Amino acid sequence: MRLEFFFDCSSPWTYLAFAGIQPLAARVGVSIEWKPILVGGVFNSVNPEVYAARANPNPRRMGYMRKDLQDWARLYGLAIGWPAVFPVNSVKAMRGVLVAEESGLLVPFAKAVFERYWRDLQDISSDEVVAEIARSVGLDERTFMRAIAQPAIKERLRANTEELIERGGFGSPTLFVNSTDMYFGNDRLVLVEHALLARS
Repeated sequence: MRLEFFFDCSSPWTYLAFAGIQPLAARVGVSIEWKPILVGGVFNSVNPEVYAARANPNPRRMGYMRKDLQDWARLYGLAIGWPAVFPVNSVKAMRGVLVAEESGLLVPFAKAVFERYWRDLQDISSDEVVAEIARSVGLDERTFMRAIAQPAIKERLRANTEELIERGGFGSPTLFVNSTDMYFGNDRLVLVEHALLARS
């Protein structure tokens, strides 16, 4: 079995899915292939309707969305607020996820990014915030900040984003079971688990 998780830490629904997919994978006995992306690049390419919806939000829909988000957050035991800087440029943070992966720290680093943005409401586009997150998981911040500016890291993030687009994705989180069976959104994790168990 194969389970891929394409994600950008700038999405609260992805924070929920990030928390939920790990115990799910443990229950099923499958490893997670983490695929950091830039969701803004996905929106620009195949889902520009997101920007129109943000520019002219439906008040009823937005009110329900906030309630729905908090219902899910309570279910997962997470604290999710609404950052003053939203949407946020997550490029440095998501490059950082790839740098952290090279040291076996992808999950702790990504978790810290989610928490700083959605729990602590800090601006993850800030060099200072990203460097402090790196330091908090045991990375040398100077080495880390140099690494996120390297062309190879930039290319890996771009390649992951383009791969998701080419495979039919349109947002974050997107999951694939056995390469071709696509699921979008935190609320599809129950279907992901069902699909994995059916193949086990």
